[in-house]
Parts: sequence; C-alpha cells; structure tokens
Amino acid sequence: AIVTGTVTVLVAVAALVALQLGAKGPGWLFVAGGAIFAGSLYLMALGAPRWLGAITPIGGTALIAAWLWLAWHARQG
Repeated sequence: AIVTGTVTVLVAVAALVALQLGAKGPGWLFVAGGAIFAGSLYLMALGAPRWLGAITPIGGTALIAAWLWLAWHARQG
C-alpha cells in the first residue's frame, strides 16, 4: 500500500503541469484525488481501519476524471 500511495503522489506532478497550462480545475482535481487515494492507502498501511479502503476508489475516480479533463483542456487550446 505504501508503494501504491507513493506512486500516486508522484502522479500529482501532473497537477503542476495542469496548473502551468492554465487548467485550474484539473489541477485541483489531481490534488484532491491524490490526497484521497494516497491518503487512504497511507492511513490503512499505518493501521487505520480497513473500511477506509472504501474511500480509495473515490480518489482514483477523481484522478481519472482529472486526466480526462486535462486532456480535453489541452486539446481545446
């Protein structure tokens, strides 16, 4: 879980790219999705209750949506 969380945090660099492109919406969605996804994994790895894993897909969905939104934004101009 620690490795998965760490890789997800590294993907948050895409948020910086999105913000640099002027795409504030996708940037913030990357930040929120990464925090929810990686944060829930980190917390479970540190001993938090397993039910917290039910929140993890919400963060993953936000990350996927951020990628799609960023791709759309980049294609628009």
